Amino acid sequence: MINFREEIIKILDSEIEELDKEKIEGMLETPPSYELGDFAFPVFSLAKIYRKNPAIIASELAEKIDSKYFERVENKNAYLNFYINKSILAEEILKESMDKDTHFGKTCEGKGQNVCVEYSSTNIAKPFHIGHIRSTVIGDSIKRIYEFLGFNTIAINYLGDYGTQFGMLICAYKKWGNREDIEKNPIPELFKLYVKINKVVDEDPAVKEECREWFKKLEEQDEEAVELWKWFREVSLKEFNRVYDVLDIHFDSYNGESYYSDKLPGIIEELREKDVMEESQGAEIINLEKYDLPPAIIVKSDGTSIYLTRDIAAAKDRHETFHPYVSIYVVGAQQSLHFKQLKATLKEAKYDFYDEIVHVPFGMVSLEDGTLSTRKGKVVYLEDVLNKAIEKVMEILDEREKTSGQKLENKEELAQTIGVGAIKFQELFNGRIKNYVFDWEKTLSFEGETGPYVQYVHARISSLLKKGNFDKNNDIDAKLLTEDAEIDIIRSLYNFNQVVKDAAEKYEPYFITRYVVELAKNFNKFYNQTQILVEDEKLKNTRLMLCYTVKNVIASGLDLLGIKAPEKM
Repeated sequence: MINFREEIIKILDSEIEELDKEKIEGMLETPPSYELGDFAFPVFSLAKIYRKNPAIIASELAEKIDSKYFERVENKNAYLNFYINKSILAEEILKESMDKDTHFGKTCEGKGQNVCVEYSSTNIAKPFHIGHIRSTVIGDSIKRIYEFLGFNTIAINYLGDYGTQFGMLICAYKKWGNREDIEKNPIPELFKLYVKINKVVDEDPAVKEECREWFKKLEEQDEEAVELWKWFREVSLKEFNRVYDVLDIHFDSYNGESYYSDKLPGIIEELREKDVMEESQGAEIINLEKYDLPPAIIVKSDGTSIYLTRDIAAAKDRHETFHPYVSIYVVGAQQSLHFKQLKATLKEAKYDFYDEIVHVPFGMVSLEDGTLSTRKGKVVYLEDVLNKAIEKVMEILDEREKTSGQKLENKEELAQTIGVGAIKFQELFNGRIKNYVFDWEKTLSFEGETGPYVQYVHARISSLLKKGNFDKNNDIDAKLLTEDAEIDIIRSLYNFNQVVKDAAEKYEPYFITRYVVELAKNFNKFYNQTQILVEDEKLKNTRLMLCYTVKNVIASGLDLLGIKAPEKM
């Protein structure tokens, strides 16, 4: 497809000797409305060079430019405004659609490059709660976005399956646990033990010491401690995977913290050999004062490792195994200091891959009456949220069946597609860094700019194409697409690839969410204003081809968010 932006850069590079292509590209803008053109170039910086009023410079440049790719180039005060040739644009869009079909907008720019994406990272023996939805769906979407751009992605669920909390859990199980109860209802029963032991250790130093001893035994590969830990992990993963299946989210690696436990002695010894650690109150640390950061504790005074030590081992292992272009960590904003320390520690230890690491933070989820807390037992299970959404959709579909008198096919599957899609879409609709309060009513709303709205537009187009006996091999003529509503859709389709690139560059799935809403709105405007199934066969086929392209792009956009696009609703 013609890159109109690049064409403008070539034109301006030939006309303005004082600016190079890179500078021109950085200055090129997208105006707030199409009335001001498809692209705009400010000439303020040329005023000193040419010693002229910027508006005069823009006017003189506009008169010189003559290109078949642009209907007109004119100045608006100190801006040079470019209006794309709509016929050429329409031809390019429909040609791309015919050539790439359902892969419209995809590129292979990332071919041969690996991207690691760590997300979800649930904690063994603890609830998979609503707080986990952020990392889980943001990370999955970022993975899909990079795949769309041709990168080879490695999805990593860095399980919280190691650390002092397991000493606490083993201790709690030994005191109060019942194996049969846990086998029947793993997470709630283990969670009860975790909450109970947290209350006790806050009041009884002897029990706190007992918990530490059990974790030390686990690190020393004590047979009973390891057997209990493996069991906790196994029953927890079974429960988690049930939720992941509902979310249609899958991972390439479940290597959690425990996977790196036997690699820690080698990492610690390597850091000692590099002479970057120093002793502090019985612990071994790396001083990060020159990075304006607190010291990184590598080995605690009791000889055990900490989270950061295991992250160093994980970063090194991922680098050596996957050689990633970038290693993305989708982890809450409250861990920002930790990732600054991790990068600074790797840099200080002269690991040349420190710059691969990118922390993608996101805001916290809280309940209306306060923050989520697993230690205090204050959680909302994610599975309950998903089931409630699916149940609500089932009620709506049941009502539709009664009203229409028509039986819906695959109603249960459709309810899950819409219900889960609604949860994901709402989660990804705003910038990831924003904190938000979890609200049942808002989360399960199906009005306005929502997942079900976009899914419905996709289903409506599917129905229209069937009714119009659409065949993409039929004769079409892009020059017939001249109405404003048609051109608005064509412009929107042209922007799709750039939106995906922006989402990848900023690690922001909400660019995609907002885009598919606007595309759906543009289509509805076109659908309501334009007669599509006209008698003129070529015009009908051309308009249906445009509809088909919109359908494919909506489906692709939803897929980038991890949401399915139903053919019927």
